[in-house]
Amino acid sequence: MSLEIRRAHPDEAGVVLALVRELAEYEKLLHEVEATEAMIADALFGAHPRLFCEIAEWNGEVAGFAVWFMNFSTFAGRPGLYLEDLFVRPTLRGKGIGKALLSHLARECVANNWSRLQWAVLDWNTPSIEFYKSLGAVLVDDWTICKVAGPALHALAEGARQWS
Repeated sequence: MSLEIRRAHPDEAGVVLALVRELAEYEKLLHEVEATEAMIADALFGAHPRLFCEIAEWNGEVAGFAVWFMNFSTFAGRPGLYLEDLFVRPTLRGKGIGKALLSHLARECVANNWSRLQWAVLDWNTPSIEFYKSLGAVLVDDWTICKVAGPALHALAEGARQWS
């Protein structure tokens, strides 16, 4: 049995999108996926990549992925890594693939002197929460994630014009 973790290749935008869709289905959010293969390809491999993806292969088969981007801590004065998506295909869970992906990202942080590895987890996802805690992750209960999207984003953008 062998595990390999590697950076996604430019011809794998379709593979990445398929994994995104599998994750969304698991999270009961498939209806929210708007991304296309072209959008994923541009974000990962365009002139100015904004996103990075590590692919986990188990015995040569795509087993899962970690999609991430850089964030920044003004308090630490250094960048950090924000994990947007972590997913291991259900048939390949229990083999240490998720832990290996997180360890890989932690090594990236340490090697680059980045301040943190950070992510969010759905509050109903007890198996993932317990898994993350077993790795030393701290759930930050005193912060609430805020999001403005869709029509509310457009309304907020329009509101900003009155002060311009």
